[in-house]
Amino acid sequence: MATPNRRDFLYGLGAGLGSVAFSSMLQGAQSKAHLPGRAKRCIFLMMEGGPSHIDTFDPKPELDRRHLQEFSRGGEMESAMSSGTRYFVRSPFDFVKAGKCGADISSEWTHLKDCVDDMCFYRGAQVESVNHPTACFQLNTGNRFGGDPAMGAWVTYGLGSLNENLPGFVVLPRSSYPQGGAGNWSNGYLPADFQGTPLRPKGSPILDLHPPKGVTRSQQRTNLDLLAKLNQHHLEVRPDRSELEARMASYELAYRMQMEVPGVLDFKGESEATLEAYGVGTTKTDAFGRKCLLARRLIEKGVRFVQAYAGNWDSHDYIERAHGPLIRSVDKPIAGLLKDLKDRGLLDDTLVVWCGEFGRTPDNGMRGGKSYGRDHNAKAMAMWFAGGGTKAGHTIGATDEIGAEAVDCVHHIRDVHVTLLRLLGLDDNQLTYYHAGRHKQLSQFGGQVIRELIA
Repeated sequence: MATPNRRDFLYGLGAGLGSVAFSSMLQGAQSKAHLPGRAKRCIFLMMEGGPSHIDTFDPKPELDRRHLQEFSRGGEMESAMSSGTRYFVRSPFDFVKAGKCGADISSEWTHLKDCVDDMCFYRGAQVESVNHPTACFQLNTGNRFGGDPAMGAWVTYGLGSLNENLPGFVVLPRSSYPQGGAGNWSNGYLPADFQGTPLRPKGSPILDLHPPKGVTRSQQRTNLDLLAKLNQHHLEVRPDRSELEARMASYELAYRMQMEVPGVLDFKGESEATLEAYGVGTTKTDAFGRKCLLARRLIEKGVRFVQAYAGNWDSHDYIERAHGPLIRSVDKPIAGLLKDLKDRGLLDDTLVVWCGEFGRTPDNGMRGGKSYGRDHNAKAMAMWFAGGGTKAGHTIGATDEIGAEAVDCVHHIRDVHVTLLRLLGLDDNQLTYYHAGRHKQLSQFGGQVIRELIA
């Protein structure tokens, strides 16, 4: 294979890593928070598919009594995907009271139960959609129909990045993107530099991360200096061509990222004890363990918002067979993350959030015999926070006796967004962007801070 010439190399840089750099080049500038915030950064653990609150953090003894009784829709709730005869379904898992706070937690969480005194469980959140794409969009962007900026985009727009060599908003997706695709971490109508940068779970995390064979760092620098000289001359006679200036900046950031990113991704400096604590190297926990460890390394390097995806929690059948392995695949990695953040003194000013796009119903039909599962439920869902100024060791809000609907401290997801911003020192009513004739914001049209969640 022929050694790439200068033109080939520069084109590859612009088409691969350079495009990532362009999406982040303006984030180095520091923005001022609107008010004092306990959190400086956020790690958002997204359980795509809709984890069941009834089988994770919200036990319902009443379902034990009603198990396999025919489900009555009159006055209680209509199942999100109701069809045919339906039955109440109890949880296949036992629950324990964990920690000094006595938090309710499924016995499947054998590691996370040791962290509950640092966690704030919230049982009052509701969304509007029971369809995965629209629910994912609403959770991530505030808009059910996509096209709006994601939470991470708003946070980096408001606060900027703490490292000029890395994006401010990084996404760690599964091999298959969530329903709705990259729209879940879009910049929407914000400038392109605020979109999330996904790191691929397999192969090179970013295309063209490493220089082509035969091209040294010294040659790269020489090439970029020549390109900058030519572009600068071109720009001097065309001062209105701002896109050329942006492209020049993107090349420079791409060059810096080639030095910074490999170090962040390299776990060789981590101790065996740390890798074991995250579950790295163990088949069932390795994938999410690596994401959690990488999230910690990224926020240490100044990334403002990291979103890590796990799934698929869409358990319509065999809830024990489906949710059990899913819980065990994320249990140790998440516990490892929380303990590691705490040990390093990072948990106080790092907000960790765990949730899916909606919850699940107390009933289901039975397909294929005793195939007990659950359907989608927008009126009740599992969610918890840790660090970043949240109320550790507390459970806020409640659902009704069968877990069908939130009934105490009930808030729309927009209020969760407003609260997340407030913990980071941002005021949703001030964090706006003028687009299509009006000032727009993450909450869409305003919301209220959930004061009960804040310490």
